[in-house]
Amino acid sequence: MALCAGLLAGCGGGASNSDAPAVAGGSPASAASGPSASASAPPVSVSTVVAAKRDFPVGVRATGTVAPLSSVDIKPQVASVLNKVHVREGQFVRAGELLFTLDARSDEANLGKAQAQLAKDQATLADAKRQLERSRDLLARNFISQGAVDTAQSNVDAQQAAVQSDQASIDAVRVSLSYSRIVAPSPGRVGTIAVYPGSSVSPAGTALVTITQLDPIAVAFNLPQRYVADMLRLLGAGGGQVTASLPEGRGQREGKLQFVDSQVDATSGTVRVKAGFENKDQALWPGAYVDVQLIVQKIADAIVVPQAAIVQDARGSVVFIVGPDNRALMRPVTVVQAVGLEAVVSGVKPGERVVLDGRQNLRPGTPVVVRDGAPARSGRAASGAASGARVSTAP
Repeated sequence: MALCAGLLAGCGGGASNSDAPAVAGGSPASAASGPSASASAPPVSVSTVVAAKRDFPVGVRATGTVAPLSSVDIKPQVASVLNKVHVREGQFVRAGELLFTLDARSDEANLGKAQAQLAKDQATLADAKRQLERSRDLLARNFISQGAVDTAQSNVDAQQAAVQSDQASIDAVRVSLSYSRIVAPSPGRVGTIAVYPGSSVSPAGTALVTITQLDPIAVAFNLPQRYVADMLRLLGAGGGQVTASLPEGRGQREGKLQFVDSQVDATSGTVRVKAGFENKDQALWPGAYVDVQLIVQKIADAIVVPQAAIVQDARGSVVFIVGPDNRALMRPVTVVQAVGLEAVVSGVKPGERVVLDGRQNLRPGTPVVVRDGAPARSGRAASGAASGARVSTAP
């Protein structure tokens, strides 16, 4: 009897336990903590960007210094006294435009003297030629010997040489006289004028002025030696695209690569590079610092996403995308190239919506609400939209 009572009690307890609710921590609860837990989690508000397929320029950045293509110190070629200044400071001049005139009275007097000597020798030459003609006529009549004719011919030759010497002397004096007119050797801007009329100037003295060419202008910068092959390739193709960003947000200028130095600096491991820019508005000023970007290559048909969307975990780089059912999907990606705020990746298809903000709260399968546009809807989400249901958006 006691044994039967125990069995009945055991059966009654089993029925009671089957009607009781499941207790947290049992095997059913453990199963709920897997993927189904993400499916039942509340939606996470995220912002997304569309993975774009486009040509992606790969650039390298550096700090450059604006340098003029030419900067010429103007000095006199002879010692003299300055007569007149024909330009003003800050003026733009053309090549050949008159800058200064020097005292040229001594050279003018020498020129007159040389011209007078030329006239005298030309008159003597004319007389020697007449004497030669008479001597030849007398020789034909047998009145003089051949030696007399030869002497007359020598006198003509000597006077012709004297005339040529006089002409060379005149040319030399005119060269010296031209030194009294100092002209601009190239177009550019006039700098500080260091002399005034009446000043004594000489070739060994200080420069009278500096002419600096501002348009076009160059920007010089250093790049690591690993880009030498790329830069030489760009030079061979006519020059790569270079962008100079002006300080204080004053815009950008587009130029072309023009020069790569012939050797690498052994101390820094960099090579000197120059790019040319149009500078009609004088936005680029010699000596100023600018941020420079050189496009070394372009990746065709690249898949581009923001670098901020890439998450690093134990398996490598991943991104979260919004699936067709508005749930987060994890995609492993390979970063091909990263420049600035963008990165070229493989593993994502063009047009997929990549999660940008809110990715730190996601797990695979987590439902999401997209803040920045209408997400792809299917199933219950589509039917809800058709029935006029509205999805709340985060501020």
